[in-house]
Amino acid sequence: MGIAGSGMSALARILLERGIPVSGCEARDSNTVLGLRALGATVHIGHSPDHLDDADTFVYTTAINPNHEEMVAARSSGKHFLRRAAALASALEGKRFVAVAGTHGKTSTTSLLVVAAQACGVDPSFAIGGNLYETGRNAHLGTGDIAVVEADESDGSFLLTRPAAAVVTNVEADHLENHGDLEGIHRAFEMFVDRIDSDGLVLICADDPGARRVGEYARSTGRTVRTYGRSDDAEVRVEDIVTRSDAVEFTVVGPLLGHRRVRVGSLIGAHMALNATAALCLAAHLGLDPETAASAWATFGGVHRRFESHGEGGGVRVYDDYAHHPTEIDASLRAAREALAGIGRLIAVFQPGTYSRTQTFAREFAYAMALADIAVVMDVFPAREEPIPGVSGRTISDLIPLPPERVIYEPRYESVPERVASVARPGDLVVTMGIGNVYLLCDEIREECARRAGAPAT
Repeated sequence: MGIAGSGMSALARILLERGIPVSGCEARDSNTVLGLRALGATVHIGHSPDHLDDADTFVYTTAINPNHEEMVAARSSGKHFLRRAAALASALEGKRFVAVAGTHGKTSTTSLLVVAAQACGVDPSFAIGGNLYETGRNAHLGTGDIAVVEADESDGSFLLTRPAAAVVTNVEADHLENHGDLEGIHRAFEMFVDRIDSDGLVLICADDPGARRVGEYARSTGRTVRTYGRSDDAEVRVEDIVTRSDAVEFTVVGPLLGHRRVRVGSLIGAHMALNATAALCLAAHLGLDPETAASAWATFGGVHRRFESHGEGGGVRVYDDYAHHPTEIDASLRAAREALAGIGRLIAVFQPGTYSRTQTFAREFAYAMALADIAVVMDVFPAREEPIPGVSGRTISDLIPLPPERVIYEPRYESVPERVASVARPGDLVVTMGIGNVYLLCDEIREECARRAGAPAT
């Protein structure tokens, strides 16, 4: 159910590559739907309990309302009823799991490790929360014994994996609707550590207090822990980070890696340098050649929705990013500011995701958005949630500490491109952010900027 979602489509692709018949449903047509159909999947548009008739197993995610009629019918049908993570673990049974966990950075880190492994001649299985530009895929059933997967903490599904090695990029308060509070999140990460092989590697970002705490717990269990980051006590040091307009460059120093300069194309910002370092550490741990791995990233094509370029219109560059947590918005806007290099203004367009997250982090979102020159806030993308009275995009926009003329609250989705283009001027950089459908507006923003300037969009 929801077969075109990032995680579900990855699972569907792997099952299809195993020769297992797959059917599914989705709310609307998309390129992902077309791609799955080309691989042999039966994809229905719309939802109905009738879709269960020819299936033996029903696979779902917690993003779906449990009271949905299709979910209710599946639960009472007597058929196998599996969460996506459990189905993925079964689909990759017998593989050596390498798990990428953390509140932020999972997709980028997983993608970089997959590209590194492929460059080293390994054919890994993988499941990623975004499509790689190199292959256009978010999943693959490889011939090798390694499976690289995102380990999602949002609903606790990372507790359904048994990794041989894992990285924890960071641990922060998020998805409190499932974990209750930050202590609940830490308990979940400790349970995740307990599922890592007793002789496996736990790689920890030394720059993040939450990850450090997980590392301390991992050490107490006797597992091997290695740290990376800019901190003085990190075992693998990240130094001299430079953000270019189209890449991030940095130096890594540490065991198995030596002293080397690394360039990662298409990704920018200090946070991406840390993600790449985590991937390089994991690659070395797996016995891959660090030089070959790092060299493959110089022309890295990037990942969809990770500071993804949508071209230029009227001298205005348009990008999109999946940032949907205050820390992620802060990191993305700081990276975008560096990419501007003092030329033009930064216009941030944010679509809050879920009412509960908007209510919990409204002030943090507002202060992160203040890093932009102009902050545009859309209304809330509800996902699976029902509205919370009094909570909207205005809950955030009213708190942004910028002059009123530099803050725009636009609740009408279809009006956003015109509102953005009305304030943009040549040299500016626009970045859209959020988990919802804001990215679909990027081309319209670019074209509207071009129309106002009387120039073609590129």
